[in-house]
Amino acid sequence: MVELLLLLAAAVLVVALFQRQRIPSSLAYLLVGAVVGPHAAGLISDAETIRLVAEFGLVFLLFTIGLNFSLPQIYALRHLVFSLGTGQVLLTTLAVGVAAWAIGLPPAAAFVVGAMFAQSSTSIIGKQLAEQGEENSRHGRLGLAMSVFQDVTAVPLVVLIPVLAAAGSQSVALPLAEALAKALLAIAVVVFAGRRLLGPLFHEVAARRSPELFTLTVLLVSLAAAWATDSLGLSLAFGAFLAGMMLGETEFRHQIESTIRPFRDVLLGLFFVTIGMLVDPASLPRIWHWSLAAAAGLLVVKTLLVAALVRLAGIEAFTAWRIGVVLAVGGEFGFAVLALALGGGAIAAEPAQIALTAVLFSMIAGPLLIRLNRRVAELAVGRSKKEEAAPAAPVPQAAELRRHVIICGYGRIGQNVGRFLDEEGIPFVALDLDPVRVRDAHTGGEPVYYGDAAERDMLEAVGVMNARLVVISHDDPGAALKVLHHVRALRPELPVMVRTRDESRVEELRQAGATEIVPETLEAGMMIVSHALLLLDVPLRRVIHRVRDARVDRYHLMREFFRGNEVLAGHTVESDADRLHSVSLPAGAAAVGRTLAQVDPAKDHIVVTALVREGKRTLEPAADTRLAAGDVLVLFGAPADLERAEARLTEPAVG
Repeated sequence: MVELLLLLAAAVLVVALFQRQRIPSSLAYLLVGAVVGPHAAGLISDAETIRLVAEFGLVFLLFTIGLNFSLPQIYALRHLVFSLGTGQVLLTTLAVGVAAWAIGLPPAAAFVVGAMFAQSSTSIIGKQLAEQGEENSRHGRLGLAMSVFQDVTAVPLVVLIPVLAAAGSQSVALPLAEALAKALLAIAVVVFAGRRLLGPLFHEVAARRSPELFTLTVLLVSLAAAWATDSLGLSLAFGAFLAGMMLGETEFRHQIESTIRPFRDVLLGLFFVTIGMLVDPASLPRIWHWSLAAAAGLLVVKTLLVAALVRLAGIEAFTAWRIGVVLAVGGEFGFAVLALALGGGAIAAEPAQIALTAVLFSMIAGPLLIRLNRRVAELAVGRSKKEEAAPAAPVPQAAELRRHVIICGYGRIGQNVGRFLDEEGIPFVALDLDPVRVRDAHTGGEPVYYGDAAERDMLEAVGVMNARLVVISHDDPGAALKVLHHVRALRPELPVMVRTRDESRVEELRQAGATEIVPETLEAGMMIVSHALLLLDVPLRRVIHRVRDARVDRYHLMREFFRGNEVLAGHTVESDADRLHSVSLPAGAAAVGRTLAQVDPAKDHIVVTALVREGKRTLEPAADTRLAAGDVLVLFGAPADLERAEARLTEPAVG
């Protein structure tokens, strides 16, 4: 217990310090492991037990990767991102592996080092590009997409490395063939089970509306798949990846990812702590120059290989070099590769120590190198002769969600909102907790997912950091308050619209941060009143005026919209329909020098919707506004009334 408390205390302290400095948490965990490990302070006596538990962090990491890369999505990325991502991993593994073999490493160990160096850190790349404002540039989006896709190309490594370790110096052909056959069998079984069993299973579980049961089911499915592949002699992580890939095709993907994230983050942090325990500070004086040379070689080789591949794909040289620099940094998944190799005995301790330290050096230098990507490209090929505004390669999943609307609740109102957004070409994603509704909408091709919008992780999973608007369309004030709390913590400036049943909780929701609240009973009452007055032959302009006055105190955003009802005027074609009309007041007009109240436009049955003075537009000017020469009044009314009002306003003053 004391050891566990010390480990947790060190992790909390170091992770907090690193996050304050915007340094990836993975490096913080590595530092904790290096400090408390057996080679330094020696505070942890039973590192093997921690390592066994931490392996589940890798299991959940692969499960999450599978969720984000379903088979249709991998097929859709088969052209640019697939070829570039796969080519980069294969060529880097080959180049580094051959170099390592040439200096005396056994073939299996050389392959491990090559595969380890082929990975790039998505977290470092993403954070640094975002800080530089380059995440939406062509080199930023394509580089990040390739980095994310490397995680998928790394999945075969969790099959190959245990085979290499088991084969030792013997021929690997037969064990590799057996492993390949087992992998194909596992894929077939999981695909069959996933499509026949997992979907119906999660529908039944979701219908119970129990977060506890949902979490238990996610853990059961991920760990059962991991156990199945482990029983076949493959790795635990491979089965978890397959299960995640199958569930990634369902409408439950976002909720599953949100559910598994706490387990993944904690156990993955523990996994990086165990990697840090492998670091031997005492060996640094002996190997630092080898590690530094290996880190420099890693950065140079990956930059050149990626730049060449991207250039061959038809992308201009300047952008290709920038992408090469971005992807040069080493990655956290390389540590997973090293852990698998050490566990199976595929690599000795000394070369493992050099490779581990080299990747750490590259990750430390990574942010500075990414910051200088433009300068490196300019040194290599000169300045770019054209803007980097070409269409970017598709970025998987969360990175695809930009400038979109998040609809919380996909009932009657949510569906209406979604339909109008779709007709306007505005992207949206909707969340709902009714599994039948979600299944029907998802089957119909709509971007609707099973998930609880009141969970912070769920909002992050559907891209709240890049959204334009959040619409809370369900009638659950308690859940709406939770959504508002999370949105305001993540994006204080993001507009949020909230639907309520009545006006009883409007003020509470407004204080919680709602941009606009729409009470159903108010809107129903307004429509009933409007239709009743029209059926009683009250003029349309008067109905609009009365309804506008009733709304104006309740809706801040709708005030300009309802004043004069410009939309109605713009879509009306009848010659006698109400419309907008601008009147400029000449010098010497009777209205000049008088207030709007004195002019009294209402006696002509018209409404003054705006006043333009010296280029400044004032909506619904006050009654005591004194008119001046050159003012432009925007009037709304019937053509005959507008003509009469204009004549009265512009007639010369008497005397």
